[in-house]
Amino acid sequence: MILIVVWALMTWFPGASQSKFGVFINRLVEPYIRLFDFIPSLGGIGFSPLIALLVLQLAQYGVGALQTVVANALY
Repeated sequence: MILIVVWALMTWFPGASQSKFGVFINRLVEPYIRLFDFIPSLGGIGFSPLIALLVLQLAQYGVGALQTVVANALY
């Protein structure tokens, strides 16, 4: 999740995504963010990273709930 936030912040700084660090972050985050490119931007602000973070948070919550259910079923 932190990588998505860093990626989003890098889009505000010209040339940041051309640095070695920026290229590395882009390679990790861009394929996941592209899944949400269908979401239109409003006023030049893209909401894809926000939705991507929300989906990751929901997945994390779901996995935690599933772990609890499985642990309770086993004991």
